[in-house]
Amino acid sequence: MDAGPPVTDTQGTLQLARDLLSRADPATAGLWPRAAALLIRQALEEAVDAYWTTRQVPLESVSTQTQLVCLRMMTAEGPLPAQLHETWGALSRACHHHPYELSPTVEELADWIDVVESFGKPAGPSR
Repeated sequence: MDAGPPVTDTQGTLQLARDLLSRADPATAGLWPRAAALLIRQALEEAVDAYWTTRQVPLESVSTQTQLVCLRMMTAEGPLPAQLHETWGALSRACHHHPYELSPTVEELADWIDVVESFGKPAGPSR
């Protein structure tokens, strides 16, 4: 049986991000979306690390980008590994503030949370 990553840390971090979405305040426009993006990205990275640790694949010394490429190559089917990789890229862009870019929207952030939660479910992608 293929065990998924532990849900405690990832779920707790995602809940913090979800709390930020529910308390969006115009006074902190531009700040809370990036804080939520940071939390979602952290949860994604925790889930990916847990995935490899559970499978005893020693990838902790390589970048998350490399781990996500490996995930895409080592899973049999389904769009989730590609979605996870795309989500990580979008979150990485959202976490780096540029004055000429808009912050992510509530809808984008909620979609990213959904992708990370899909990966964190007990089944996870198969190998």
